Amino acid sequence: MRGITVKLGFLACVTSVATMVSAVSTAADVKAARVWAGPEYTRVVFDLSGSATYKMSQGDTPGSVVLDIAGSSVAGDFSAPGGQGLYKSLRTAKQGGAARMVATVDPTAKPKSFLLKPAGDYGYRLVLDLYPGGQSDPGDNPVDDDTPAVAEATVAPVSRAAREKTVPPGKPPLLASERKVVVAIDAGHGGEDPGARGATGLREKDVTLQVARELADQINRQPGMQAVLTRNGDYFIPLKRRYQIAREHNADMFVSIHADAFKNSDAKGSSVWVLSPRGKTSEAARWLADRENRADLVGGVSLDDKDDTLAAVLLDLQQGYAMQASESIAGNVLKALGRLGPTHRGYVERANFVVLRSPDVPSVLVETAFITNPSEERRLRDEDHRRQLATAVLGGVRNYFESMPPPGTWFAAQAARRNGTVVASSRSARDDDDALAKPAPKSPAPVKASVPGKILAKADAPAPAKRSAGRADDNVRDVHRVNRGETLTGIAQQYGVSVGALKLANKMTDNNVRIGTVMVIPSG
Repeated sequence: MRGITVKLGFLACVTSVATMVSAVSTAADVKAARVWAGPEYTRVVFDLSGSATYKMSQGDTPGSVVLDIAGSSVAGDFSAPGGQGLYKSLRTAKQGGAARMVATVDPTAKPKSFLLKPAGDYGYRLVLDLYPGGQSDPGDNPVDDDTPAVAEATVAPVSRAAREKTVPPGKPPLLASERKVVVAIDAGHGGEDPGARGATGLREKDVTLQVARELADQINRQPGMQAVLTRNGDYFIPLKRRYQIAREHNADMFVSIHADAFKNSDAKGSSVWVLSPRGKTSEAARWLADRENRADLVGGVSLDDKDDTLAAVLLDLQQGYAMQASESIAGNVLKALGRLGPTHRGYVERANFVVLRSPDVPSVLVETAFITNPSEERRLRDEDHRRQLATAVLGGVRNYFESMPPPGTWFAAQAARRNGTVVASSRSARDDDDALAKPAPKSPAPVKASVPGKILAKADAPAPAKRSAGRADDNVRDVHRVNRGETLTGIAQQYGVSVGALKLANKMTDNNVRIGTVMVIPSG
């Protein structure tokens, strides 16, 4: 028995020594520190010379957070960053064999810390995230070693009325029902994630923010359009959070801005991406499996109270709308970029990018150029070229809204006016019967159509406008009765006409078609 005790004691000593050796081997100097303050949290990052073990604790005074890094010291040229956001100041000290970092922060801030392994241009890092006091504690979320973890905070939705601004003089006024279309613009990368880097040091995160801001400015100068930026500074936002911001702002479209990179510096040209079918399938599986997701609204409908089969059908319909619209948007944007310069490929590309996975917001990712190509890097540095890039993207986006205006928007009202009809909010009750045809009797539920961000119930889909009595017969090539499973786009393709021409001929203000409706097919 005594022999066993001796052996156990010896084993404990060996284990203790091994632990001490491990601790010494993971000692790391604190080389530098930097801060990013975003709207949802503030991040303080400490660059380390190697792997480390540390302990976080509350300081002696309110608003004090202590990080003790075992077996470490502070580099001689270390400089504490200035205050930003919830972070106020930093002082360093030695605590036994540990380097002590004492951060003064907002007294209401909730701290969270973790280590990051080397990635890209960065080595080992110790991260201190500070969250507003009223925000829920994100500590239960698992942290991927290579991905900074941040709180899944909720951005308060902005009402349509709150987003409306005074239209500049000379532009047509907005009627009460003519809401602005909302375009969410996502500047790729940011903060701790710099993205790609050009030969002369130009960083992707800086270019994307500059282009995104310019695009937002141009959009906000357009009648009937409003921009929302996912980030408006140099801070990190998780990929999933980016499209969540778009959904929370009821966006009609999501555009993510990037600058491509490749090991071959000869690669060049812009490209536009949409979600791949594989990405659609995997995201649908996540939504259907996650109870929290199902409780959310997808196109205005909660899946939480639906059985699995119905939820899957509704989600598939909504994703179908969003992906069809995304394809159309991407094609328009790629064509507009092609007029500015070369495109990497002559077609829209598909990939399972996280930022494109919103189930009910049409989403595209724009690679403005190859930052690793020296000539394209020079162009990205040029303010005028970045302005032209933003203008090209705006052209593609605006063209989509003009050809496929979401119901109830300024663009839909303009289309109605061009077709000789008047929007519902501006016509008198006695004109209602003349402006729109009566719905077909006993009509089944509407057929799926390209309506971004909507799952339409039977009562939601207005009937197409009545054909004008004065239309000449020689402008009509044929008539078509809508059958089950048909869409407006499919009918247009069947007869070789554009969707816009088909809508104009039938005085349609949206893209909804009903089974049994007879449509006019224009001759040109």
